[in-house]
Amino acid sequence: MRGPSTGIVYGGLKYQARCITDVKADVDHTSFLAGTLSLKEENEVHLIRLSPSGSELICDGLFYHPNEIWDLKSCPFDPRIFSTVFTSGETYGASVWKIPELYGQSNAPQPEQLVSLDEHSFKIKSVLWWPSGKHDRLISIDEGNIFLWSLDSSNKVAKVSSSKDFLLSSGLTEVISQESVGMLQNLSGGAWDPHDRNALAGICDSSLQFWDLRTMKKTTSIEQAHIRDVDYNPKKQHFLVTAEDVSGIQLWDLRRPKFPVKELPGHAHWTWAVRHNPEYEDLILSAGTDSTINLWSIRLPGNEGSSSESLFDSPTTLKDSLINSYTDYEDSVYGLAWSTREPLIFASLSYDGRVIVESVKSFIKRK
Repeated sequence: MRGPSTGIVYGGLKYQARCITDVKADVDHTSFLAGTLSLKEENEVHLIRLSPSGSELICDGLFYHPNEIWDLKSCPFDPRIFSTVFTSGETYGASVWKIPELYGQSNAPQPEQLVSLDEHSFKIKSVLWWPSGKHDRLISIDEGNIFLWSLDSSNKVAKVSSSKDFLLSSGLTEVISQESVGMLQNLSGGAWDPHDRNALAGICDSSLQFWDLRTMKKTTSIEQAHIRDVDYNPKKQHFLVTAEDVSGIQLWDLRRPKFPVKELPGHAHWTWAVRHNPEYEDLILSAGTDSTINLWSIRLPGNEGSSSESLFDSPTTLKDSLINSYTDYEDSVYGLAWSTREPLIFASLSYDGRVIVESVKSFIKRK
């Protein structure tokens, strides 16, 4: 199903880009951060806000960033703090930044670097904040290790938690042991369970592995899964969604992880990103390198009588359905973010730097 485009386009990004994130802690505005990925030019982080009328996107701040941005996350409890993972040639790094006070000015030369996450010896892939509130811990993932940091942003200090409190990996085989998977594999990302601050899902080459952060021991895994993205359902414990190279989109109940509870068709090319809606547990977005975003309404086990069953118009009832496909893109779509403040609004980012904010309100059934 393809509906007419109602999206609002932001034209401020001058360079290629992959990363966009909701500014969850901004309770007064519907806002997003987007970061660029230019090899030759000085990169930028844009603070983008939806106007009060909902008719245009405004650049509320433009900040220079010294390197290509490969991962961008907003702090869930302070709207001025964010993290980036970046590379420049053969070098790589991760930092936590703070947006300076603008005093009416939209541009600042560079955000303030609060801390640099310097303990990594492998290429860093992502930084994770616990999504469900204020927490003084931060996770960073490189190709061979998972680090848990104790963060004190006020004093600009980040320390690796001691082994007395958390047993952290210091080598490749401690994170992915040759005995447990049969071969060494690379970590490429993950997700922090919003229902349990001690639970982490880590994406490996051919599996999704689950870790207890109190002991840094693997608890279970989903094998033979070539996953590109994973997202926990914030409204329903034990459930998550994955984007996979071969199988498309799969939904899992971690109490029974051997087989997915639902399977949805993937994109025409790689399915790159999947996101659960922050408020409506049956609503999912997926994005792919086929220059398309799909909006799904799915029926989770036990939800046949839930309120979201009748919330969205659908060509079928009591079944999983593709509500809409958004095809107003000319390049691969890598970035995807629901708004926490307005959960029926989402932002997307294609590789050519095109940011579009869409509303799904038109798909709500009129009673």
